[in-house]
This record gives sequence, C-alpha cells and structure tokens, in this order.
Amino acid sequence: MLKVFLFNKTKIPLLEKALDAYSLRQRALASNIANVTTIGYRRIDVKFEDELRESLSREFIRGKRTNERHIPIGVKDISEIQPEIIQKSSDYNSDPIASSVNDVDVDYEMVEIAKNQIRYKLASRLIAESFRGIQKSIKGGGL
Repeated sequence: MLKVFLFNKTKIPLLEKALDAYSLRQRALASNIANVTTIGYRRIDVKFEDELRESLSREFIRGKRTNERHIPIGVKDISEIQPEIIQKSSDYNSDPIASSVNDVDVDYEMVEIAKNQIRYKLASRLIAESFRGIQKSIKGGGL
C-alpha cells in the first residue's frame, strides 16, 4: 500500500518507462551502426514518445477498462505504453537504394545516439531528484 502511494503518485513510473525506452533505443541505434555494411538491412528505431504524448494529452478520448479483456477505446493509459522497436525508413534518406547497401547513415545514427544519451541522463537525474524528495519527506528534512 505504501509502495503504491509513494511511487504511483509520483512521476517515477513515467521516468522508469522513459529510461526503458532510451535503453532500448540505444540498443537499436547500436544495431543500426553494427549493420551499416549489411546489404539489405533496414534501420530500426523505438516508438515511444508519440504514444506517450498522446496519452498525456487531454485532447483525445480515453475509455476506462474494467476488465483486461475489454477492447481499449481511444488513447492508451500511461501504464499500458511500452517502448517498441519498429522498422522505419530514415527521415534523411527516403531512397534506401541511394547508398546501394541499406538505409543506415552512420552520421545520422551518431547524432541520434548523442540525443538519446542526453535524454537518458535527464531522465535519470529527474528520477534521482524524485527519490531525494521522497527521502527528504521521510526524514523530515524538507525545505
């Protein structure tokens, strides 16, 4: 009960999902770079932020499910959002045959890795701050 109150009423579950997504993206980007010379390889990416944005938005209708077997209506609840790997054509190179090997560009992947690392560090700092806040509340060392 206390665990549910402490952790589910904070942003910690959301940040935990973000860290999972960034870890999965790091592996996907590493796979893209490892396969840069593999003929016919299609780059992969992680789908997470768009679904999270939709779920956090109040613009979309969301049905309440009382049973797991019910068909979800509208956008997913935050607890249902999971990062998933997708095969996606790169935004910079719409013609995968242009490189004559595949649609992976090392420069683009390196930029994406740098962005992903920044996001991961930010999420890990935010989650550390959340834990520090909980710790201060427990110890009574608030403001």
